[in-house]
Amino acid sequence: MTNKPPNHADSASSLSASELRHYQQQGFIVPQFRLSEERVGQLREALDRVIADNPDRRPEQLVSVHISGKNAEGVTGHDAFMQIAQDSEIVDMVSQVIGPDVILWGCQSFCKPAGDGMEVPWHQDGHYWPIRPLATCTVWIAIDDSVVENGCLRVVPGSHREQELFDHLKEDRDDIVLNQRVADGIFNESDAVDVELEAGQMSLHDVYMIHGSNPNRSTRRRAGLAIRYMPGTSLFDRNSSAAGTNAGYAVYFATRPIWLLRGEDRTGTNDFLVGHKGA
Repeated sequence: MTNKPPNHADSASSLSASELRHYQQQGFIVPQFRLSEERVGQLREALDRVIADNPDRRPEQLVSVHISGKNAEGVTGHDAFMQIAQDSEIVDMVSQVIGPDVILWGCQSFCKPAGDGMEVPWHQDGHYWPIRPLATCTVWIAIDDSVVENGCLRVVPGSHREQELFDHLKEDRDDIVLNQRVADGIFNESDAVDVELEAGQMSLHDVYMIHGSNPNRSTRRRAGLAIRYMPGTSLFDRNSSAAGTNAGYAVYFATRPIWLLRGEDRTGTNDFLVGHKGA
């Protein structure tokens, strides 16, 4: 099954009532809002630069790319990704689904090269993240056209509703991006939806959503940017047992910087100094 969003021009960033309802009921939405061709071009140039600056990393596994210079996770990022992560129109949409207090805590590029782009197994993001209570909206921006043929994002609608982390199995494979997958029998794969996006379009999805993507065996690259936002009512707990859980590549939450983009830190305990340059 394929989700083929309409080909809208640049538009207002607020989610409509029907879009918001779809997110709440299905766990994801492809909003009407999309980036201009100029902004997509800037992101594409930045991604090409980041890939060139990180020859020792698979392009599907470039974490914290919004941090310019070399970050604590060993990746050299680019400020263009920080700019898009802080974009007021994107944060407007995020605040509609997680509330008025918005914290940016992650940004990762998922670039699948033509021919040998890696599979992302079915998983729930919450198994990897030290956020308590668990709550995050991921904005997935298509830098290239993302379609079935080149391994677009796939989601299982409604799999977020119970706010339950299902059992995951560890995979001992070197041809997948993440090393855990949802255990057999949890869901019916025939219920999955292919989220096809044109470059500049984006999707939003919930932290409990079961999702993944197929390998890219086509002649077309598939690149996207996943930006992670949590509400100010949650703690980014660097002391959690999940902080530093091996995802199959280097992720160090203990020194990961976070940013309060809007509103307040309702927990009063989030640390906005750790990991910041000059702190």
